Amino acid sequence: MGMLDGKVALVTGAGGGLGRAHAMLLAKEGASVVVNDLGGSRDGTGAGSSMADGVVDEIKAAGGKAVAHYGSVTSKEDAQGMVQAAVDSFGKLDILIANAGILRDKSFKNMEDDMWDIVVEVHLRGTYLTTKAAFDHMIERGEGGRIIVTSSTSGLLGNFGQTNYGAAKAGIAGFARCLWLEGAKYGVTVNTLAPTAMSRMTEDILPEGMQDQFPPECVSPAIVFLCTDEAKDISGRQWLIAGNNVQLLSWQLTPIAARDVSEGPWDVEEIGEKILASKDNWPAINPLRG
Repeated sequence: MGMLDGKVALVTGAGGGLGRAHAMLLAKEGASVVVNDLGGSRDGTGAGSSMADGVVDEIKAAGGKAVAHYGSVTSKEDAQGMVQAAVDSFGKLDILIANAGILRDKSFKNMEDDMWDIVVEVHLRGTYLTTKAAFDHMIERGEGGRIIVTSSTSGLLGNFGQTNYGAAKAGIAGFARCLWLEGAKYGVTVNTLAPTAMSRMTEDILPEGMQDQFPPECVSPAIVFLCTDEAKDISGRQWLIAGNNVQLLSWQLTPIAARDVSEGPWDVEEIGEKILASKDNWPAINPLRG
């Protein structure tokens, strides 16, 4: 007996890396899986069926149930088709893991419009389109659901050379922080993953000596748990997972200055003194870097 027996899941970008790890573990826990992958390179160019088909074959060889879908997350028709593939093959959709993504890294002074546009299109719009299709289906069924969207520490904490990627990933996190409030009414949970894992997306980002410490298979267990009935009350959270380290990222307020508005606005010099005096108590901009 698996923790997801009878459930149906869709994983986008599931032809390799994190997506494949998610799909394999979902199937191991009993879920039927729609394995979506466009089959392109990590910069979003090209297409093919072999990546999705390979993961489907692996799942079936292990005794699980899966079908492939080769559409693009940037197409509304394809996004709706992914959900329809779940319904046609397995009767419903309970789980969406929006994982598909690409990279076009460049320092901002060298950023070109097409690099910006395609990264935002795939990550932010792609997450919107697939989530919209899944969310609408879950509401119509009236039995709740689980949605996991994929952000990044680049979007939540920052990273050099990834303004396009970071902006898209921050947008995804903001999207999820709003959607979980709406999903609560319908029993649909929405959680955000910010992973660190070795894949073709990160093979030249993670230092060689550290790559073995971050297998994608280590990220998936907590995410798959969030897809179970036992996690029905866990929503609106941001999960930083690297190796076997699982952490919650929660925003905090650091008091700087306060007084009643009847006293009038702060004087610029006065509020400046308050700001400077409080600096030693500020949290790190990026706790992973200090």
